[in-house]
Amino acid sequence: MSERPRDPVKFLLVDDREENLIALEALLRRDDLELLQARSGEEALEILLEHDVALALLDVQMPGMDGFELAELMRGRERTKHVPIIFVTGDPSLQKRVFQGYDAGAVDFLIKPVEPGILRHKTATFFSLYQQRQQLAETLRLNETFVAAVGHDLKNPLNAIVMASTLLAQLSDDPKTLAVVARIRSSGMRMSRIIDDLFDLSRARVGSGIPIVRAKANALEIVQRALIELDGTAVGRSVVLEQQGNLDGDWDADRITQVICNLMTNAIRHGEQGTPITLSLLGDDHAVAIRVSNRGAIPTDVLPHVFDPFRSAENKTNREGLGLGLYIVDQIAIAHGGQVDVSSDPEKGTTFVVHLPRQ
Repeated sequence: MSERPRDPVKFLLVDDREENLIALEALLRRDDLELLQARSGEEALEILLEHDVALALLDVQMPGMDGFELAELMRGRERTKHVPIIFVTGDPSLQKRVFQGYDAGAVDFLIKPVEPGILRHKTATFFSLYQQRQQLAETLRLNETFVAAVGHDLKNPLNAIVMASTLLAQLSDDPKTLAVVARIRSSGMRMSRIIDDLFDLSRARVGSGIPIVRAKANALEIVQRALIELDGTAVGRSVVLEQQGNLDGDWDADRITQVICNLMTNAIRHGEQGTPITLSLLGDDHAVAIRVSNRGAIPTDVLPHVFDPFRSAENKTNREGLGLGLYIVDQIAIAHGGQVDVSSDPEKGTTFVVHLPRQ
């Protein structure tokens, strides 16, 4: 299979004198490099709105907006704040302003007339780094796409297993058979949730976040549906359900059900056994808060990373899933314009609070 051709690496050359741009282009020209030219700071900013560049070579002394001012504007924009900048100047006395240049985001200075070997050597480093980043981004994209494709292909046979186990349960009265069937169905449902988590991870990282479909919904009804789905999971754990205020809003009910299931599953697995789990709903004028509390504390070194994907569970011998549950909770909250807060200490236990704006 032939390798996918790479997009050319782009450098931005900014100088108000045509002869300087011609000289730089002649020194840097190569087949896999596209050189974008600007004759003023304003023209450079227009180019940067359309193109991602691996390096910008900026003349310091230009009429109107000089190189330092252009660099400061680039650093103030999300799209260009990480673009490496090399300042080029024909006035050796401007080296006294080196610190100003570095404050503006420069990685180096070159003095005119530019030594060709030095220019090629310095720019080649940024060329290679940019190509490596492109290759890494493509590898990550392919990995995410592969995971999504495999997950999709596994869904159909897995659904058949779950449906077959449900049918077997209806056809048999033998307790031993029913116990085995229940275990098959439980394992199949858990595998299905893991695949769904992988889908969501791919959507969050490759796409523009986890997609949601808003509709009129009631948080209490969503919670009750989630508890039905969790029936049989919280063996030996009682659930205390509390509610207060207006619990209506415009949300994706299926996604919020997923949030509650993930938070409850987390509390069941990692909370103190034999202690109740409290699930509270509180509505105010603008939002509804979903609070899940349980006894037991998250280690202080783990707490800052609980929403990281593939985080390691404290008890690795009893770990289930891929450590994506809380990451997906956080992403779903963000997709709804909300957020998730967590607090934990040995005396008060652990509490996750999902804040969901009504609109």
